[in-house]
Amino acid sequence: MSQMTQMAGSGSQPFKLNGVLAGTRGYGMRHRLGGLLETAMEKACYLDYLNRLYTELPATRDDQDFLRIVLELFNIDYHVADQGLTRIPREGGLIIVANHPFGAIEGVIMAAMLRGLRNDVKILANGLLQRIPEISDLFIGVDVLSGSGATQRNMSPMKEAMRWVDKGGVLVVFPAGEVAHLDLRRRTVTDPAWHTSIGRIVRRSKAQVLPVFFEGRNGVMFQLAGLLHPRLRTALLPREMINKGGQTLVVRVGDVISEKRLSGFKKDVTAITDYLRLRTEMLHHGKSEVVTRLEKTAESETNWQPVAEPESTEVLAAEVAALPTRQCLVKNGEFTVYYARSRQIPRLLNEIGRLREATFRANGEGTGKALDIDLYDSYYIHLFVWRPQSSEVVGAYRLGESDNILARFGKKGLYTQSLFRYKRKLLNNINPALELGRSFVRQEYQRSFAPLMLLWKGIGQYVVRHPRYRILFGPVSISNDYQNHSQQLLVEFLKVNHSLPDMGRLVKPRRPFRQQKGLKKLCQDAARQVHDVDDISELLAQLEPDGKGVPILIKQYLKMGGHLLAFNVDKDFNNAIDGLIMVDLRDTDPRVLRRYMGDSAEAFLMEQDRERLPEAS
Repeated sequence: MSQMTQMAGSGSQPFKLNGVLAGTRGYGMRHRLGGLLETAMEKACYLDYLNRLYTELPATRDDQDFLRIVLELFNIDYHVADQGLTRIPREGGLIIVANHPFGAIEGVIMAAMLRGLRNDVKILANGLLQRIPEISDLFIGVDVLSGSGATQRNMSPMKEAMRWVDKGGVLVVFPAGEVAHLDLRRRTVTDPAWHTSIGRIVRRSKAQVLPVFFEGRNGVMFQLAGLLHPRLRTALLPREMINKGGQTLVVRVGDVISEKRLSGFKKDVTAITDYLRLRTEMLHHGKSEVVTRLEKTAESETNWQPVAEPESTEVLAAEVAALPTRQCLVKNGEFTVYYARSRQIPRLLNEIGRLREATFRANGEGTGKALDIDLYDSYYIHLFVWRPQSSEVVGAYRLGESDNILARFGKKGLYTQSLFRYKRKLLNNINPALELGRSFVRQEYQRSFAPLMLLWKGIGQYVVRHPRYRILFGPVSISNDYQNHSQQLLVEFLKVNHSLPDMGRLVKPRRPFRQQKGLKKLCQDAARQVHDVDDISELLAQLEPDGKGVPILIKQYLKMGGHLLAFNVDKDFNNAIDGLIMVDLRDTDPRVLRRYMGDSAEAFLMEQDRERLPEAS
């Protein structure tokens, strides 16, 4: 028979039970009954059908051709979402972790996807797959069926896997070890607990890790059978592979996780494993709401007014020039920071309102009005960065002196009272304090950190001049530009890692942020596993279509030791989520304070320490 007409599986039946029940020797009744039972099981489990298909495959010695032929034969296609192939490194040691929703076909798809990019691919998988000669070299076989006895037998393949990565190859692992199935406790189909062996491999190899998520799951009959006995799931796997015909399975590739990022878990292999699973399962929620969110935003903006025209630069410059020199807080190169009352800068305040609205709209927020100006602006203090060379406002903050505002207007005089309901005890505890809000840096300057840094230096100098304001508080926004699951993840992270529960009981949001039940458990797990703001930022970047992480302002407050008290949905601000944050400057790292207060930081802290002495006596 010629090479062209020879069948791939001639003389080979890799899916045959081969004496598992009948035994490999013997001619007695038990042997014959076992053989009949094997034949019946092969038919019931579609193994005989798989063997027939295999014997009909055209011969090939190329594993890529074989994988392509298998997918064509089963009429299964796959789609890598969001240009995921571009995120797969083309060289160097790499460990790929993936969920295990189907039991077999995801391994074929993974191999086909990767072999089109790299020649050094190995998959840690069921050793039975090595019985298929055309692709046996792709696998490092492990025993997944023999229970506790498999641990010793799997030591050798685990060492082989580590050596492969050390040599610079790609190792694919399905850490669940068995197919995803119905979990009655969680009421969902999910991977069983991931084996911590993946944590050991990652810790030992120090290679990059790439999470991959396969969308989908096996059918209802498969899930119900597994409730009767786990081995019934195994028996139905061939059937599930066959019934995927005609489908296009979606694959989501995440961002590479560096060895440096994973080093934060020290030697805790359980924490590493949990984190890798989290990064993988979060891919299911990433980049999927983009169209819905854009449609929602477009609908909400239908009746919005156009942003107002800019004010005359000559008029703005004249108002700034008329300010007393004592109201200049910081001079730095081409920028100067001032503070002023509304009556001193009526036209410049309009310009601030215009820039607020334009900047906030660009970030999925905004009021929908031509100017973002409200009643509070008339008696709050306005701190702004001015660029004399172009006579323009670069950025601004709004400051409210709580002692003066409460004395004049009571609680309702505070802007944050419109978002949250304060108990008197909370205000008594923090007063006097400085309420901060409505901050922005105009879009043209957002690529530079300097304007935001100058705003904070301005706040620092204002506090130095008014040292009674040791506490800063105010709303910090998570815009509607973030997808819902990203918002939930960030809120849960802040609640778990950066909140003050005792003080939080003294304030209530007027429109509380409601979490979706389906995501709550996943977000809670994430918040407990990830404690560093940079880690959660990386996780958000994986979820968001434009790769954005934690909002820069939230990062800034957290670096100063900020804590969140409550979360409110602001219907007047395009349904952005406002977190009520509080910073006690006495607890801020002195190095951070020096960054904003300069040499005055030590004097400020000494003054605060003197005020603390009576409290301690």
